[in-house]
Amino acid sequence: MKTICKSVIAVIITVVSVFGADTSVGTWKFNVAKSKTISKNPVKTRQDIYEATPDGATKVTRTDTRADGSTHNSTWTFRYDGKEYPVPGQLFDSMMAKRIDDYTTISIVRKNGGKLLQTTKNVISKDGKTRTSTVFGFDTNGDPVDAINVYDRQ
Repeated sequence: MKTICKSVIAVIITVVSVFGADTSVGTWKFNVAKSKTISKNPVKTRQDIYEATPDGATKVTRTDTRADGSTHNSTWTFRYDGKEYPVPGQLFDSMMAKRIDDYTTISIVRKNGGKLLQTTKNVISKDGKTRTSTVFGFDTNGDPVDAINVYDRQ
């Protein structure tokens, strides 16, 4: 009986440590009132759904609307390992992400054969309710983007 209890506890600890480490997992809604941007076509609405995949990657499903009324819906999968991953159907071609600590990640997106497009620093609040994304670089038209995007966990 003791062996079974120890085994169950070991499995629980392993599951919590594997799945509990990614604080970004969840549904995030863009908070336009708390966000600030310098962009010709800023985001007006956005929802990001971050999911952990069985193989240890992160899947993002994004739906957004821009100031000009255009909408973008996309899904991509990546790992926080510093390697570039292709991003089909998005405004950028590839993404690289790296975890700095339990609450902070850095990502870089590229377009057109590796040209740097944007760098983003994501910080999850210690209470897990807010994600702040500091974005700088260029949009797909080459216009500057400088934004602090705030998201609320749903």
